[in-house]
Amino acid sequence: MSIVDNLRVIQERISAASLRAGRDPSEIRLVAVSKTQAAGAVNEAAESGQRLFGENYVQEFTAKATEVTEPVEWHFIGSLQSNKVKYIVGLVTTIHSVDRLSLAQEISRQWGRVGSCCDILLEVNLGGESTKGGATIDATLELTREIAKLPNLRIRGLMTIPPFFDDPEGARPYFRELKRLSGVISAAEIPGVEMAELSMGMSGDFEAAIEEGATLVRVGTAIFGKRG
Repeated sequence: MSIVDNLRVIQERISAASLRAGRDPSEIRLVAVSKTQAAGAVNEAAESGQRLFGENYVQEFTAKATEVTEPVEWHFIGSLQSNKVKYIVGLVTTIHSVDRLSLAQEISRQWGRVGSCCDILLEVNLGGESTKGGATIDATLELTREIAKLPNLRIRGLMTIPPFFDDPEGARPYFRELKRLSGVISAAEIPGVEMAELSMGMSGDFEAAIEEGATLVRVGTAIFGKRG
């Protein structure tokens, strides 16, 4: 099927999962993960109405962004080194993968240079996997308190990448835990912090994520096919 057909199917599945959970489908935004895909694929998806795209690699993304002619919104969803932050200022509206104070400080510094503010999500490593980024569950609340003091960013929620399971039901407890942690942080009433977003769920398990409270689902393969 074409990218346009795939997007239609994904949106239908998002709507169905939302209704099963008693949620309004408009509460969930689809992040089309376009890493390793050509700019033409992004333009094709955008022409069919998709507006939000997620990228993982700074060098690839900055080159691609100049070639995309359609009006789109970019989120950065991959692991981010502090020394690369300066390259994505003004290009992305939200960074999903903030997992340490030093990275948040650099984001605040770089966005401050242009007199702007960046929305961020704190990445939580719920599975304790050494191959993945993210703060531990126990460290996330204190990390939230520290980052919230910085001037040029806004904490808007949490993100996680659970361990891989062949059965999407395996990921469900991790989605549930991120939702619980979001509630704990919200209850702490930290000034300037809003737990409005839960970025969780990918091509294989986004329906379970929606049923557990996701507001942003990151889908790549099911839209674009295998990576370019």
